[in-house]
Amino acid sequence: MRSRQPRQLLLALFGEHVVDDDPGPVRASVLIRVLEGAGVAPPATRATLDRLVQTGILARSRSGREIRFALTEHGTAVLREATDRVRGPRPFDPQGTGWTLVTFTIPEDQRTLRHRLRSTLTWEGFAPLRDGLWLAPGEVDLASALAPLRPDLPPHTVVGFHARELPAFPIAQSVRAAWDVEAIRREHLAFIEAWADPAATMRATSPLTVRTMLVADWLALLRADPRLPREFMDDTWPAQRSVDVYRRAHARLAEASAAEFAGLVTAPGRRNAAAGRPSAPSRTPSAAARPR
Repeated sequence: MRSRQPRQLLLALFGEHVVDDDPGPVRASVLIRVLEGAGVAPPATRATLDRLVQTGILARSRSGREIRFALTEHGTAVLREATDRVRGPRPFDPQGTGWTLVTFTIPEDQRTLRHRLRSTLTWEGFAPLRDGLWLAPGEVDLASALAPLRPDLPPHTVVGFHARELPAFPIAQSVRAAWDVEAIRREHLAFIEAWADPAATMRATSPLTVRTMLVADWLALLRADPRLPREFMDDTWPAQRSVDVYRRAHARLAEASAAEFAGLVTAPGRRNAAAGRPSAPSRTPSAAARPR
């Protein structure tokens, strides 16, 4: 698997344990501890938290000497956007038939907006077919995908079409030019290798850290696989194996990681009282964020 970025780990953590259960602002020390277990140094976590505040995903507050972070309304919306795919039974199947085409124009001085748009399109399965033209399998709900960007997009910036293949113009060559199918296969096989062994979920003392790493890897895999139609794959395509591996690993970690998180976020004055109560059942599979 590719290296896990602090942003992806934090979004995975908030998506798993905060967006549905709303435990209130989370102490920075808790976030630093979880990511440190995943090999992220505290300064990198702090810098990433600052960037998530600057981009409107998180809000910072202070309680005594503690800095705390909570999801903003925008951050909650961003995390919920990925819920259907993260939780869905067939996350690597195209949505509908045919193809979705998108073309867009964003001024050179709006590079951040252009990056956000490209990142959103990539998450939705798009890849650049040629200059200014992006292609995705199936019928992508473009309006929902771009909703968080709408306030910042100038009018008529994005134009989208739904298309079908013409018999005299087979699309297979274009698909293979836009996506490296073998590279996508390698992403699946790397995920399977990393998480198929039950011992993988026991490799750290913290189930919370391991679950955060698992979901970060899963989000990276969802981003890497554009949900191409099966006709472009062979009989050994590993997507369903990845789904099975993820669900088993997530189920093994869910209860212990939820209990650990609940213990960490409980206010010190209430921790002893809370210790005697059973934790709420964890929702599985996870709701987590799409990377941006």
